[in-house]
Amino acid sequence: MRFGRTLQTVDVHCAGEIGRVITGGVLNIPGATVADKLHHLNRVDDGLRRWLCSEPRSGPAGSFCLLTPACDPAADVGLIILQPDQAHAMSGSNAMCATTALLETGMIAMTEPESTITFDTAAGLVKATATCRDGKVIKVTLDMPASFVARQDASIETKEWGTIRYDLCFGGVFYALIDVAQIGLTIAPEHARQLAMTGVDLRARIAAVEPAPHPTIPALDGLAYVMFRSDEADGGLRTCTTLRPGRVDRSPCGTGSNANMAARHARGRVAPGEVVISRSIIGGEFATEFVAETMVGPVKAIRNRVSGQCWIYGISQIGLDPTDPFPQGFTLSDTWGG
Repeated sequence: MRFGRTLQTVDVHCAGEIGRVITGGVLNIPGATVADKLHHLNRVDDGLRRWLCSEPRSGPAGSFCLLTPACDPAADVGLIILQPDQAHAMSGSNAMCATTALLETGMIAMTEPESTITFDTAAGLVKATATCRDGKVIKVTLDMPASFVARQDASIETKEWGTIRYDLCFGGVFYALIDVAQIGLTIAPEHARQLAMTGVDLRARIAAVEPAPHPTIPALDGLAYVMFRSDEADGGLRTCTTLRPGRVDRSPCGTGSNANMAARHARGRVAPGEVVISRSIIGGEFATEFVAETMVGPVKAIRNRVSGQCWIYGISQIGLDPTDPFPQGFTLSDTWGG
């Protein structure tokens, strides 16, 4: 065995959603800010992401959490999310995975009953407060980037479902939030395939007409995901974020929960201090607390905290043999479509 390059990861899941935290093998990414680093990964050199996230080393499920030196002196570490489609600015479940990995492996010293880590992300500073007991992280609470509604009750015409209404909201990345009843489905495991393919299809159609500009950070422009939602009888929210090439988020989705709270606030459905429980397609739960109103440039926004739990399930070393014919991986249409 010979490797021309190696990476180490701590493999974690958050309510079932995989987040593999890169703990060794990447020193830094070019850029003066984390937003610049995100731009570099997406527009200049995405070889690291393709090597890790494509076959034969990985596939559509899960993410890699890239840790970098912090650019903001108020932060402890930088965080960028590598996924099969592109690098993303922020993910709640992955920030929880990174927090758990850093503390439970001792990369950052754990203190009980609470430890804090501040992440420098392209969407702003994210403070993670970990509740710890007997060396285990039993809850992670994230002070999320400010969330806001960019367009409320926007619509797109479709041949299949007629008029589809959506809220275009930012929660760390941009979402089109769609009430799932509009496509004649419920958020249930037996509908996962239909939800996934429909959501990816609708995202492509909406992204073609929605530039989704961020008011202050151009690196965050553009629609990332469609999230389906439905209200629960107890006041909670059932959610299903859909990701390219065609799968559903196993977790309740932290940035999506953050975005959904902005949509509720815009309709006068939530007040400061209230908590909304988001449930995933497999029943995992995040708690989202509405903290306060704020501004993002000229746009009215709100601050929220999102809480959940993660579990480490493995430690991996990923290597690249110099003779490997697929140094940047590959994708095939059986998985990725046309």
